[in-house]
Amino acid sequence: MMTMENEQNKWRWHGANVVWRGVGIYHITLTIPSREPLLGTLVIPGNDPAQAKVERTKLGNSIVEELLHIPSYYPEIRILQFCLMPDHLHAVIYVTRQMKNSIKMVVRSFWQGAKKLGREYSLSDSPEFNSGFADREVNLAKNSSSYPFPVFTEMPFIRPLYRRGQLDAMMRYIRMNPQRLATKRLKPDFFRVQHNVIINGRKYNAVGNIAILMNGSRKTVHVHRELLDVAKQGDDESLRDYMNGCIVAARKGTVMVSPFISPKEKEILSVLLKEQHPIIYLTNNGFGEYYKPSDYLFDAVATGHLLILSPWPYNDSQKRITREECVMLNNFAEEIAAPSNTTTDYKQNPVPQAE
Repeated sequence: MMTMENEQNKWRWHGANVVWRGVGIYHITLTIPSREPLLGTLVIPGNDPAQAKVERTKLGNSIVEELLHIPSYYPEIRILQFCLMPDHLHAVIYVTRQMKNSIKMVVRSFWQGAKKLGREYSLSDSPEFNSGFADREVNLAKNSSSYPFPVFTEMPFIRPLYRRGQLDAMMRYIRMNPQRLATKRLKPDFFRVQHNVIINGRKYNAVGNIAILMNGSRKTVHVHRELLDVAKQGDDESLRDYMNGCIVAARKGTVMVSPFISPKEKEILSVLLKEQHPIIYLTNNGFGEYYKPSDYLFDAVATGHLLILSPWPYNDSQKRITREECVMLNNFAEEIAAPSNTTTDYKQNPVPQAE
């Protein structure tokens, strides 16, 4: 019998030019634009995020059944993973062989079926429709100018997974969705986007533990090219000394400040995160309305060891960091960590946002 690992090794991964009818793996996301919890309720037994789960409404159950029926219409498709959240649905689907229809058409058909289910349930006054909904959500829906309302009125998000390692990361991300939402709700101050946090006269957007700014001892992490060039020539002692020095300083209570751009800087970040030292992390993009940190940064925010700063507003078209941005972020890190600024003056003007 073929194991999952062996089977994964046989999968063909998409490159930049996606063949939407071909063999491949896709991450699908459908979201209720109103962000109303029409599909379920998050339950956190004992306020333990690890135990968090979503209790589905009747509508949520119907949406899941619709998803799981896709392979009966399209035998080429397998549902590898899914997670229904109160206001959205994630799924990873595997197209095992060439299809007549494109994956876009398949997902669009599911989307249209979900919209139809939403209309049917919104027109129903039966206890089945109302069960699982708080009175506020039901009344809001029925008093809305768009009632009866469809579910998932926005087009689905379809992302092909084509690099090694993406599948495992995405499966874990989907499995952890309830736990992450529970953590955000239990620790809202750490995960709320705060705007116009002023540090030494410069404005930043921030997510994380703002109290880290009160620590007077800071040091930048910036592996300069000179160290890398010397290491490439066979003498890596200076590079190792620098990297070890960053970790030693952190162990003594120094807050490390950096955009952590280069591979060696990321190695240092990995150790800092593992040992749970306080970190100020600069990023080239701001934070959207429903921002949550990436997988490897999430736990550090939750435990109060990380402050993420961005000097620029959120840009949903931002893809890759530019060299100019790298230079600017490293300069900002030096500015925050400068010895003359060990008692950095800052003030915050938070603008609360929806979770």
